[in-house]
Amino acid sequence: MELTQFVIPAFVALEILIILALYRFILRDWIIQKWEAKMDEEGWLVIRLEPVIDEIEDRMHEKLQAFQDSFFGSVGKMTASAKNLDPMNKIRKAAKDNDWTSLMVEYAANKAGLGGVLGHINPQTAQKEPQTKTSGSLIKGIKGLK
Repeated sequence: MELTQFVIPAFVALEILIILALYRFILRDWIIQKWEAKMDEEGWLVIRLEPVIDEIEDRMHEKLQAFQDSFFGSVGKMTASAKNLDPMNKIRKAAKDNDWTSLMVEYAANKAGLGGVLGHINPQTAQKEPQTKTSGSLIKGIKGLK
C-alpha cells in the first residue's frame, strides 16, 4: 500500500474540518453582523421588494374592480327582478288605471297566495281561449245599477 492512499483522504478530511471550523467560529458571526446591520437600515426590504409589491397591488386592484362591477351589476339585475316579482305592483297599476276588476282579481290572488303565480302569466303570451257566440247576455242587469 502506498502512502498516498492514506494521505490524500486525510488531507481532504482536514480541509473539510478547517472549512467547518472557519464557518462555525468566524464566518457565521460575520454574516450575522452584516444582516443585523441591514435590518437596522430603514426600509431596505421594502426597497428590494417594491416591484413585487407594485405587481400585487395592481393585480388586486384589477380583481377588486372586476368583482365590484360584477357584484353591482348582479345586484341591479336582482333588484329589477325583485320589483317585477312584487305582487303589489299589479295592484298599484290597476288602481292607478282605475281598472277595478283587475284590482279585485290581483287582491284576491295575493290574499290566496297566488300572487307569484299570476305574476308570471303574461297576457300577451298566454293562450287565447276560443270565443263562443252567445245569443245575448246571460246575466240580467241589477236593479239600480247601470
